[in-house]
Amino acid sequence: MADPNDMAQAPQQRIHAIVHGLVQGVHFRGYTIQEANRLGLVGWVRNNLNGTVETVAEGNREQLEAYIDFLHVGSPSARVKRVDVTWQEASGDLDAFDVHFSW
Repeated sequence: MADPNDMAQAPQQRIHAIVHGLVQGVHFRGYTIQEANRLGLVGWVRNNLNGTVETVAEGNREQLEAYIDFLHVGSPSARVKRVDVTWQEASGDLDAFDVHFSW
């Protein structure tokens, strides 16, 4: 297992992901927040009007890859069809993981 101190020193990255499928009305955002917090990520998650869930997360690559794995499964009632992920440089402007409301 990786040393947590080494993980904290690893370069930070950002992902932007759009999750497609049955991902609204199934507690997807709540499970996403729990998983992001468990992994030590910062960022946000929100429902989009088109039925997708959108998320931005920052952390080291190992944390983000584990988060992406979670996004492919989601909450127990979710039925994820596809996850579109874009890797970016971390902005460093996030300090927690929460829900964004866009409606």
